[in-house]
Amino acid sequence: MIVENQYFREAMARLGAAVNIVTTSTPEGDMGFTASAVCSVTDTPATILVCMNKSSRIAGAFRQAGPLCVNVLNADGEQLSRIFAGQQGLSMPERFAQTAWQRLSTGAPVLEDAAAALDCLISNIVEVGTHQVMFCDVQEIKLYPAASGLVYHQRRYHRLETAQGAI
Repeated sequence: MIVENQYFREAMARLGAAVNIVTTSTPEGDMGFTASAVCSVTDTPATILVCMNKSSRIAGAFRQAGPLCVNVLNADGEQLSRIFAGQQGLSMPERFAQTAWQRLSTGAPVLEDAAAALDCLISNIVEVGTHQVMFCDVQEIKLYPAASGLVYHQRRYHRLETAQGAI
């Protein structure tokens, strides 16, 4: 049985997902994109996966780079998500100029006000259909005090506020 693309996309729209900005550093400069297809693979060793459309203009930069950082957006990150999704028509340097960044062990850009940042090295890339799936070994984690979250569900952003007593 073959599932229709549009029917599949509608089902996936009902799967709420955290909103992230995934970044890397290359000789040509910093690169990044908005992603919701990010998940844990295992905690021993700490490994995540990130999916990216292989027809993206910056997909090659991620194939060539070793470092990658998943910046989990806090509840106030909707505008930045739209910027890194390319909705504002800004160049990559202009996108990065919109907010403050730092570097951890891999050198990939780390968003200073993210809910969390997972600084990684890409260990393997597998192509599946229209996407490349990047398996990433987590090198360092930074948890930020503002641990609220932002999710994408039913093609809309939704804010998640921090519960009392959260770490």
